[in-house]
Parts: sequence; structure tokens; C-alpha cells
Amino acid sequence: MSAVSAQFTDTGGPAQPLLTVRGLVKHFPLKGKRVDGKPAVVRAVDGIDFQIFKGETLGVVGESGCGKSTTARLLMHLISPGAGEIVFDGLTVGSRDLSLKAFRRQVQMVFQDSYSSLNPRLTIEESIAFGPQVHGTARREAVGRARDLLARVGLEPRRFAERYPHELSGGQRQRVNIARALALQPRVLILDEATSALDKSVEAQVLNLLVDLKAEFGLTYMFISHDLHVVQYLSDRVMVMYLGQVAELGPSGELFHAPRHPYTKALLSSMPTMDPDRRTEEAPLSGDPPNPVNPPSGCRFHTRCALAESVCATRVPTLGLGSGLHAVSCLMHEHGSGHSRADVATHSARVPA
Repeated sequence: MSAVSAQFTDTGGPAQPLLTVRGLVKHFPLKGKRVDGKPAVVRAVDGIDFQIFKGETLGVVGESGCGKSTTARLLMHLISPGAGEIVFDGLTVGSRDLSLKAFRRQVQMVFQDSYSSLNPRLTIEESIAFGPQVHGTARREAVGRARDLLARVGLEPRRFAERYPHELSGGQRQRVNIARALALQPRVLILDEATSALDKSVEAQVLNLLVDLKAEFGLTYMFISHDLHVVQYLSDRVMVMYLGQVAELGPSGELFHAPRHPYTKALLSSMPTMDPDRRTEEAPLSGDPPNPVNPPSGCRFHTRCALAESVCATRVPTLGLGSGLHAVSCLMHEHGSGHSRADVATHSARVPA
């Protein structure tokens, strides 16, 4: 099988963002109205901006309900965005220059539930070959590609090609889903909790497979997970989401060792450790995330933040760059915001270590 990107024209250099998201919004309407009389909506994704660079893995983390999976489905247009723009390799998705069908050939997704992702009436071989045939590939070529990919993900075609999804284990089905995503020879894979339902030993095998496939086919990953250890292992950069917005975005090593947002610090403190001197004895956060139907004013995290001040309830922080590519949405890192720690934090961010 040739390199996955061979059939597509790279319109920019290696430093150009492959995927750019601007002002992405998705509100789900509810019946009735809020107390103030406005229509009730769930603000699942509420105006986010980020980029994914060619060849990198962007990890996406956050509590359940923060908008991670909704963002992935918006990128694939499995649900329609309420507002925003998605630019792929310099071309706006859905425009005359890049149709949605052409975009989906280059961006594929692997879902969390490996069983419901597969058609139970199709054999494994047919499931993998189906996508290429829809996009015009001859059946013989599509089946040959399916068998090659089965072998590449560690499933012997003679044993597995004619089987049905219910005859496979969870790990085997997820390998099939990865092979199916690669069948269209994409440039980007969006992995939505792709390993979270697997046993740890199987998860390690699938993670190593993903690393090998990325290097072999020159892929770019968006990796969504609750497992911070896995995100740290795979990711070049990490995006932290909270209540439908981006709280922090930066290089993986810098974010895990020197987080700037209070929510990121609390999130990382939940990572299990075998070091008795680093164990967390007190909960880093209290209470549940606010209601996305009626989120707090100002900074959405201020109701749970130990460092919040009165200005945090009235002023909305911007996702500003500190040093390098490390951006944080917090008034403590915004010069002149009115927070007592703002000048100290912004000064320390400018001074090299």
C-alpha cells in the first residue's frame, strides 16, 4: 500500500496548520425557556479556536460533558455546527474548493464503541472495503486493500476477513475500525476514546499500533481521551477543554510539567501515581461542573477555582499566547485583567527559565 497522502496534493509546507478551527459553536436546543425567558440551549461547544499541525498528535482532555466528542463530530460534520469555520490545508470545508465528500476522504474517525461502529450484517472484509467502493474504487481493488490493511493491523486475512463483528473480541474489532478508517488513505485520524473500552494489555498493543501507523503513513492524529497517561504518551500538544471552551493549549511536555490554568492543574493532580510522596490526599476540585444550559458569567471555571477573584465573575478571559505555542484562558495570565496575580504571572511567562 502506498503512502496514504500520495493521492492528495499538499498545498503548503510542513509548518502550515493542516486543520484550523475558528469560532466553532454548537448549541443543542431544549424544550421550554430559561428563567430569564431566553430559549434554553445546551452550550456543548461555545466558540473554540485551535489548530492541528501536519504530522502531530493533538491530545484533547477534559471532564465528561466538556465538549470533546461533540467537537470531533463537528469536525467530521456528523452534526452541523451552529457557527464557525473549518479550514483544511488552506481550503474551507464545504466550499467550492473543498466539498464535504472530498474532506471526509482525507479525514476519518475511529469511535469508542468498537461494536456499534460496525455493521453486524457485513463481514470484516466487506466493512473495510465499503468506504473505498462508495468513493469510486473498484470492488476487487477495495477488497485487496481491505486484506492488506487487516494484515497491517495484526489480523490474519485468511482467519478474519470472512468473520462477522460478533465473532471478534473488543480489541480485534477496534483494529478493524482502524483498518476501515485507513481504507480511504486519509491524512488525519480523529480518535474518540478509541482505546478506553479495552483491557490495559490490549490497549497498550493498540497504542503501539497507532504509533507505528502514524510513522508509516505520515498521519496526523487528534486523540481524545480521559486517560491522561495515554495522552501524555502519544501527544505532541494537548488541548484542555472545560464547559465547551478551551482552557489551555500547549506542548505536551510543557503542559504536563508546568500547567498554567487552575483547571489543568486540578485535572493533572487526578493522575494516579505509584510515588507515595506525590499521592493526592485531598480532592483538587469541589462540586460538579456548572450547568451548560446556564453557564457562569465571566470565566466559566471561577465557581470552582480556589484562586478566583471578583473580576473572574464579570470578565471573560481570552485564549492568549504566553511563551511559544502555550495558550491559556485565565485572567491570571492576561496582563491588565484586574486579577491581583496577573502582572506576576505574565511577567514570569516572558522570562526564560
